[in-house]
Amino acid sequence: MRRPVVVTLVALAAAVVIGVMMWEGGHIQRRQGQVVEGSASDIGGPFTLTDQYGRTRSDKEFRGRYMMVYFGYTNCPDVCPTTLSVMADALDKMEGAAKQVVPIFITVDPARDTPSVMQQYLSSFGPEFIGLTGSADAIAKVEKEYHVYEKAEAPKNGAYTVDHSNAIYLMGPDGKFVTSYTETMGPEKLAAAIMKRM
Repeated sequence: MRRPVVVTLVALAAAVVIGVMMWEGGHIQRRQGQVVEGSASDIGGPFTLTDQYGRTRSDKEFRGRYMMVYFGYTNCPDVCPTTLSVMADALDKMEGAAKQVVPIFITVDPARDTPSVMQQYLSSFGPEFIGLTGSADAIAKVEKEYHVYEKAEAPKNGAYTVDHSNAIYLMGPDGKFVTSYTETMGPEKLAAAIMKRM
């Protein structure tokens, strides 16, 4: 009689350990910018920030269209420009359907990414891109809403890098989270995946 009880307790303990590992794994994936599949009502939220032309922009302006949102910074040495290039190429491959998608680049480095810096930087990726910056508090609020991991290293002679999530968020016409992708998909697969969601 004692053996089934012991087996049951061991099975329960194993289930708890596996559950904790899966929960932690999900958080690690989000921090590293891995793909978050399915819908998640806790991702995304309202924002009011400043675009690369100095204009105040709100998430409500984009209702009725999809938002392809990416968080990064202009001094990023590799991943950010690569991801933005993939986004730009994906939009090109979507042709007419691209009119339904707004590509949005939100800085995680508002201290250096002023509107004029954002304007010059995004000119390399296409006129359809909207670059958003704001106060440190405003950016932190949006990062929290989108579950963006961000940590800047201590500045050395004014230079520093920012470790951040690398997810491309797809928000629906209602402003709700649809899914997320990474640049490793490449432009063809990204374009096809977004069009499939439309």
